[in-house]
Parts: sequence; structure tokens; C-alpha cells
Amino acid sequence: MALFRRFGKKNQSLFGLDITSTAVKILELKKTDKSFRVESYAVEPLPLSAVVEKTITDVDAVAQSIRRAVKRSGTKSRQAVVAVPASASISKVVSVPMAATDQELLVSVQYMAEDFIPYPLEEVSLDFEVIGPTEGNPDNLDVLVAACRTSDVDVRKEALTNAGISPVIVDVESYAMENAFSLIADHLPENLQTVAVVDIGATVTTLNIMHNRKIIYTREQAFGGRLLTEEIQRKYGLSYEEAGMAKRQGGLPESYVTELLHHFKETLVQQVSRSLQFYYANHQKKTVGHIVLAGGSASITGIDELIESSIGIPTSIANPFADMSLSRGIKAQVLGNDAPALMVACGLALRSFD
Repeated sequence: MALFRRFGKKNQSLFGLDITSTAVKILELKKTDKSFRVESYAVEPLPLSAVVEKTITDVDAVAQSIRRAVKRSGTKSRQAVVAVPASASISKVVSVPMAATDQELLVSVQYMAEDFIPYPLEEVSLDFEVIGPTEGNPDNLDVLVAACRTSDVDVRKEALTNAGISPVIVDVESYAMENAFSLIADHLPENLQTVAVVDIGATVTTLNIMHNRKIIYTREQAFGGRLLTEEIQRKYGLSYEEAGMAKRQGGLPESYVTELLHHFKETLVQQVSRSLQFYYANHQKKTVGHIVLAGGSASITGIDELIESSIGIPTSIANPFADMSLSRGIKAQVLGNDAPALMVACGLALRSFD
């Protein structure tokens, strides 16, 4: 779903660029005979408050981090796919009359969109994808419409442009997650229809319910790994950067596990359980048969086992690179540690092959 596209050469290499609250993540893939190869990737921290609740507040700081990430990754590409958060977008399936031309279809979609988009259409970036004939009405088409305020697109475009990168496609994070999920779905049990993908970011945890590999429900809530980082910072008198590094690389006192980590893990389980309860209370009752954990906090040792034992649903850690080869210079262990946090970047990188 491309909300903004600069049409260029079809086969030009693109990389996925995920801008989160704490980091810029770059991932470039190449197609191989059997699957894909991870060509380049990098994760570059962002200054505090450069992105607040997925809203870019300091364009220059984000641009500088993008520039550093591009250099560290070694990619030769200067064209990227980026995404707006699901919370900043509106998606809806509408039924419109069958049209003879794309222009006629666009007019019908825009007319229907006025009913559910709470902004003037001139302030909105909009795209749509035809699903197929409307059930019970063959003269109509079901169309998936996605839209967000143009200002949300423009601020990302500005950050990339200031970093010397051309923003070829602006996607939606939830659809990027759906793209990446296609890479891990085959590793899940057979005949599994409904899966919950829980993306635990720094400040926001997003629940995506996948049914037959398509998103049917998305919910965001304010909870993430930054809470643990800030607790480490206060408890041990570290800077925010030192606390984050200690959380990832170790070196904290033995009491850290019982004093801080155990409580955070228990709270995380409660957040996942609460999100699932909201899904069951407010959506069609498609029973979740598996949980996939993504995001930085998915790498916490034993968190999958704790969620599985507490909630009673089989749980695994996302790794979209399981079947991929790696370019020289990319360390498998390092990429494996980062894999759960690279799901959105991976889904965006896959757009290079559309």
C-alpha cells in the first residue's frame, strides 16, 4: 500500500527504513534463487525526543541518524521505503461500483473515503488496492483504502531527503509487518489460521492479529522497553545511553534480574494478555492459536516461555531471516539478536520486489 510514490526504474534497489522512537533501522535485501540475501543492514540510535510516540519532532536529528545508518550499513542504494505508523493511518474496505478505467475507480474511492476520513481530502495522502468482486454484488468491487494526513508523509519525506535519500514508497507499518510475517508463517504449525504478532517497541506495543496471513485487527498501547531502560538508569545511576547498552550487552549487578527484570517481564505478560482481551471483546471471535513476539524486548531471555506458560498460547520469537543467506561482513549472531526488531524494516525492504 503506497501512500506516496516517486515512480522510477522498476528494478532499482530499495532498502527498508524503519524510523522508531529510539532508532533508525536500515535493511537491504537481494533476491536469490531460493529466497533472499541480507545485503546490508544497520541500526543507528536516535537522540531522545527526536521521535515522540512515532511522531518525528526533530527532522534534522532524524536525518543525521539516517545518514550515519546508511554509511554504517554500506548500502550503495540511495532509495528507500519508509512507513507511517498504523495509528496515523486509516484503513477500510469499501464496496464501489465496477469501473472501466483506473481514473473512474479513483473517483469512486475518493467519494467513499469522504465518509470515513475525518480530514479534507486535499490534506490526505490516499491509496487503494482492489481485493475483488463484492460478495453478493458482482457489479461492485471490494477495495482496501489506506490514507493518512499528507503532513505525516511530508515529514518523513523531508527527513530522508535531508539525508540524501529518495523516498520512493511510503507504506503503513502494519502492512510492512504483514509482509514480513509471510516469511515466518511457513515455520509455524500447519493449519494455523489466526496468529497474534506482538511488536514490543521502545514506547509502544502493537498487537497485529493475522488471519490467513492477512491483518484483521491492530491495536497500539503505550508500553515498551524504554520503561526498563529508565528503571536501570535510575536504579544504577547511569545515563540513558549507558542504561540501554547495559540492558542489551550485560554488566549489571546480579540483583538486576530480581529487582527490575522480573517485574518488567511480568508487566509485559499482563500487557500482552490485556491486548488479547481487547481483541476478543471488540472483534470477531477468531481464536488466536499462536503468538509471535517482535520488537526489541522480544530478545529478553525466556520472555516467550513466560508468555506461553502464563497465557496458555504457544509463543515464538520472530526471525524473518531464518531462510536467508547473508552477505560477507554481516555476522549471523548479531543479526539474529536484532531480528525481532527488524520485522517492519524487513517488510519494507520486500517492497523492492513488487
